[in-house]
Amino acid sequence: MAGAEVADHTLFQVLALRLDPAWRRLAAADREADAAAFGRALAAAAATVRTLTYSTVGLRADVDVVLVRVAQSIDDLETSAAALLREGLGRWATVAYAFTGLIRPSRYVRKPSAQEQALVSGDRGAYLIVYPFTKTADWYRLSREARQGMMNEHIRVGHDFPQVRQLLAYSTGLDDQEFIVAYETDDLVAFQDLVTALRETEARQYTLRDQPILTGIHHPPDELVRLLA
Repeated sequence: MAGAEVADHTLFQVLALRLDPAWRRLAAADREADAAAFGRALAAAAATVRTLTYSTVGLRADVDVVLVRVAQSIDDLETSAAALLREGLGRWATVAYAFTGLIRPSRYVRKPSAQEQALVSGDRGAYLIVYPFTKTADWYRLSREARQGMMNEHIRVGHDFPQVRQLLAYSTGLDDQEFIVAYETDDLVAFQDLVTALRETEARQYTLRDQPILTGIHHPPDELVRLLA
């Protein structure tokens, strides 16, 4: 799965883990062995699940690791998650959040650009910002034309910040939220400016929920396990 082109209707999941603080009080050799075992489990899952790894250590009280996972079936997500949670430091981890959705064509963008394909194409940005997102019921009572007009404004604002790439996954009927919104960037100031600009658009009034916001720092798996150990 690693490095493969991602097709429409691919499963997309954000798995946020919190480590038991007691794990950090283990002997260094035990922590290193646990981290290595977890790294091997990540590597073993790569045949069916592409995983991107991020640290939130010190950034949130409830999350230490964010795994962005892409697979062709929900069964692969389940099997690989079970393996991760029974290996090494995974045995000390609690699932703080899990968001699951489908990557599928946008209703509002005819031909996505590279900017709208974050996490499935190009090089990785230094930072990930991801959150669940739900629209109000009133949004769906609007006409198709009204919604398209507001989304056109939203898209134009996004294109003013090319240093921020994004991905939208659809969760309706599969999870509590309707969407998973993920951004990657090397410039957190630009990202904050983008969010500020988007909150001034007409579509913002139809946002019901967009929390929790998870901000992670990208580390390849080997770097992540060394950081944790």
